[in-house]
Amino acid sequence: MSGPSVLIARDGAVTTVTLSRPGRRNALDLDGWRALTAVLAELADDATVRAVILTGAGGDFCSGSDLGRRGDDHPISRMRHINAAALALAEFPKPLIAKVEGYAFGAGWNIALLCDLVVASRTAKFSQVFAKRGLSVDFGGSWLLPRLVGLHQAKRLVMLAEVLDGEQAHALGLVSELTAPEDLDEAAADLARRLAAGPPMALHLSARLLEQGSSLSLREALENEARSQAVNFATDAPDAVRAFTEKRAPAFDGAWIVGAGPVD
Repeated sequence: MSGPSVLIARDGAVTTVTLSRPGRRNALDLDGWRALTAVLAELADDATVRAVILTGAGGDFCSGSDLGRRGDDHPISRMRHINAAALALAEFPKPLIAKVEGYAFGAGWNIALLCDLVVASRTAKFSQVFAKRGLSVDFGGSWLLPRLVGLHQAKRLVMLAEVLDGEQAHALGLVSELTAPEDLDEAAADLARRLAAGPPMALHLSARLLEQGSSLSLREALENEARSQAVNFATDAPDAVRAFTEKRAPAFDGAWIVGAGPVD
């Protein structure tokens, strides 16, 4: 249990973040939640990072909060730190992939659902386990689940706290890609490499447009799309258009190309 609870490994433009408390199925105590928030802030500001894989150590993803190590903090204060980690995930400005094997329970499952994509092993186990611990749903589950599966399915998942396997989670649309256990690492790595090669600003804007679109009118969504395209045409879109006509691959770097010259 000693050592950092959140580890970073870099491989070119892809960074892997590993929740590392394997003796507790990677359940995070308060220090762990703070560490996750800090790591995400660091990677968000690092221009060399183009995509992130979030996973767990020791064969499990994350079993949620460590209820055995709550400390002396007031519950509301503790939840503020946990919620800060949820917002750091939800607002992370780069493609974020959850790579799930083993247990993804409670807040651990909602960590995965706050990522842009979820790649999971067929043998993974998912549960909104809160009710079995005498708790109500948290870490954004009350916001996420009705949007992802509808109100009645969300209530079933939360109120019964049943354990789902990878196939069942995939059937509900809660897993983006399902793999055999031996293929999980390569599937997540391939997806991350493909996303890292994409236009960073356009991918970020598209993710935000999709997340916000369900709460907007069509007119508001179209206006947001127009503003986003204006940003893209001052970023990677011009080279992508030239590349199409020149029959070459575009070079996406996310650089702002308006007013980039010297200022007199």
